[in-house]
Amino acid sequence: MDLRTLRYFIAVLEAGSLSRAAGSLYVAQPALTAQIKKLEAELGARLFDRSHAGVTPTPAGLQLYEDARRLLSDADAVRERIQRLPQGPEGSVTVAAPFLLASLLLGPVLAALKSSHPRIRVFVLDDLSLMVRKAMLDRRADVGILVDTPQLDGLRCTPLACESIFVCGHDADGSVAALLRTRADGAEPEIDFAQAARLPLVLQSRRFSIRQTVEEAASRLGVGLNVVHEHDSARVIRSLYQCGAGFTFTPACSLADSAHPQRKDWVVARVAAPQLQRCYTLATAADRVVDAATQVVIDTLVQETRKLVLAGLWQARLPD
Repeated sequence: MDLRTLRYFIAVLEAGSLSRAAGSLYVAQPALTAQIKKLEAELGARLFDRSHAGVTPTPAGLQLYEDARRLLSDADAVRERIQRLPQGPEGSVTVAAPFLLASLLLGPVLAALKSSHPRIRVFVLDDLSLMVRKAMLDRRADVGILVDTPQLDGLRCTPLACESIFVCGHDADGSVAALLRTRADGAEPEIDFAQAARLPLVLQSRRFSIRQTVEEAASRLGVGLNVVHEHDSARVIRSLYQCGAGFTFTPACSLADSAHPQRKDWVVARVAAPQLQRCYTLATAADRVVDAATQVVIDTLVQETRKLVLAGLWQARLPD
């Protein structure tokens, strides 16, 4: 006995005729008759008295009618309760990310989460790498993408990706192009750090992580930096180097924002000797259990990072 057979039985009883019930159910009358006979055999009781005028329920049929309606009602209630249950994790998750990486990564991540887990709401704090770290330590974010921080007390850190740092700018007289070395793999050419340091540079102040990386490399090599413009605003820096006021150091994740395809004399070169890189780690609070919604966000960050790298949209190296 199954629910479909019980629905057939109820339809026959309420219609008072096998032919009328078969029409309402869009079932052939012989097939419906066979289902009723099968049900009677299973129960060991006659459910209908048949006559030329139709069918009338027997006492067993009336009892089954009451029980069957209750069973079908309960089955519908079970279905509704299951359908009302949350489909997958739900909740709010705050992600803190450095703003240069956020413009590349967070769009694909949020779009993917909206499609796969619409009940998870994600709030983004995009800021300086120093402020991202502070947001994690202050417990204002559930997940953080830290820069050059493989470990930090109080946080659980997992490698996400490492990327190279490039020099880009407007090479008006072609003098920078003469300093570049082509690569056998066809990727962007390279320029030695010592030569890049002598270019007119447009940089943010020393409280920014990229400037700190550049300063450390310059100190190790014993060379000075030819800084012609220094501003904290990333928009101002971008405007300066795009108008030809100088060159800047920028990570691979921001190459799309730094590009100036209309200018044939636009230079983008990977810094070498030493190669400068910027590494990212995913961080969560060490003393907190990662809930289901946060884990989904973490998994999506990793998946979308992998997609961007493998598609060549982000020149980065994934962890081994």
